[in-house]
Amino acid sequence: MSMNSTGRPTSANQQNKVNAAALLPDEPLLFEVGRLDSSGVDLPEVQIDNSFLGGFERQEKLQLHGLSEPETMRHYVRLSRLNISIDASIYPLGSCTMKHNPRLNEQMARLNGFANIHPLQPINTVQGALEMIEQLADWLMKLTNTPAISMSPKAGAHGELCGMMAIKAAHDANGQSERNIVLVPESAHGTNPATAAFLGYQVRSIKANENGTVDVSAVIEAMDENVAAIMLTNPNTCGLFEPDIIKIADAIHDAGAYFYCDGANFNAIMGIVCPGDLGIDAMHINLHKTFSTPHGGGGPGAGPVVLSEALAPFAPVPFIKKGGDNITLVEHVEDSQSLGRLTAFHGQTGMFIRSLSFILSHGIDGIEQVAKDAVLNANYVKVKLEGEFSLPFGNQHTMHEVLFDDSFLAGTGVTTLDFAKAMIDEGFHPMTMYFPLVVQGAMLIEPTESESKYSLDNFCQKMLELAKDAKVGNVERFTNAPMRAPRNRIDETLAARKPILKWVKEE
Repeated sequence: MSMNSTGRPTSANQQNKVNAAALLPDEPLLFEVGRLDSSGVDLPEVQIDNSFLGGFERQEKLQLHGLSEPETMRHYVRLSRLNISIDASIYPLGSCTMKHNPRLNEQMARLNGFANIHPLQPINTVQGALEMIEQLADWLMKLTNTPAISMSPKAGAHGELCGMMAIKAAHDANGQSERNIVLVPESAHGTNPATAAFLGYQVRSIKANENGTVDVSAVIEAMDENVAAIMLTNPNTCGLFEPDIIKIADAIHDAGAYFYCDGANFNAIMGIVCPGDLGIDAMHINLHKTFSTPHGGGGPGAGPVVLSEALAPFAPVPFIKKGGDNITLVEHVEDSQSLGRLTAFHGQTGMFIRSLSFILSHGIDGIEQVAKDAVLNANYVKVKLEGEFSLPFGNQHTMHEVLFDDSFLAGTGVTTLDFAKAMIDEGFHPMTMYFPLVVQGAMLIEPTESESKYSLDNFCQKMLELAKDAKVGNVERFTNAPMRAPRNRIDETLAARKPILKWVKEE
């Protein structure tokens, strides 16, 4: 117990809140700190001929506020301290794999020969970069046991688009353009039906069974001559391996359709199971999830797509061709079935470097161990929490992530959202909530292979404490949360519908 400024004692929780507020004060906008009449740098006056602007030239000064270097640095450092990040704590978002990015990868990506190249340089000046991409492509094909790959897609959803475009091109080439239906399990990532719809397909939903997986019988029942493909995630978004995946692939192929596998969760099986052996025709690989490149924030991504022999002829350009000591980037192919160019340049080089660095650091045995550790950590969290939390699909082994539901909160007055907000007070980013949609009040947790037993024990201890507190009726801890964050409970619906997009100076 300690004393507050009024001389009255404060509880430990109140004191923690006071300390948090002292360490994380409100941070004003740069516009509120700087001054319009000063600048941190001296810039020469520039005379510009505005004739080419077509009457859209600026009519008033660019209202940029000047700050000193210390003011600028402190502002961004303080902002960084307001965020929860993987560098500060476990980041248990399910199906997103927020894992540690080794600093070695970052160092390799900053080497001059990689960081300073330009996509329009002559091919003979970027042989090292092309060889790096070729090596990564070779690794990805070997890890998936597939004969072809496209490295140009810039993200997972872009990779889905590439794979489905290849499937569409294959059907068109075979004279089966009338196939206009794509099967998508209920538990799929939202990008799957969105990608199919974007390409003009109708989406036919496949329900999950009582075990959270897809039955062959459900796929066969949904099949007809108009089905073009199935888009299935394996391991699926419930964190479960699809046990009938080979039978599903056989049923799809027997009907003349193709099997698109969402490879978002490849990190759970890499080095252990080759998707090509399971009968897939196309699969994107999220490099940020599997091989530790930066994730999120709207920055550059990469989603290479591996292709089966049936779809290889339809791969987009550009692609790398190695002949003797020279490597060329093939950008135009005459008399080809290629679906054409998917994007302006060849993928995201920085992401490729980071991924190859991760793979070479681990080797094939290390890659296998990464997958095993990811699965071990998820099952460890499951076993630690299952006494207080509820499992929607029974007590079965999970893969890289563990799925709970909110039935353990029934009658407590605490919602899934309340529980997630209380996690912020404990220093943790909330788990994924309300997804996958096949589970009411879903709570999806993915610890990744990055976490040690110590960090998992600490996380589980706090989660158990929260669950027990909810059940004994300490509702205020949840409905008022977060109380230790720089901002308390925010009306997120209002923020999404009526965002404040412009700073206006208060009079």
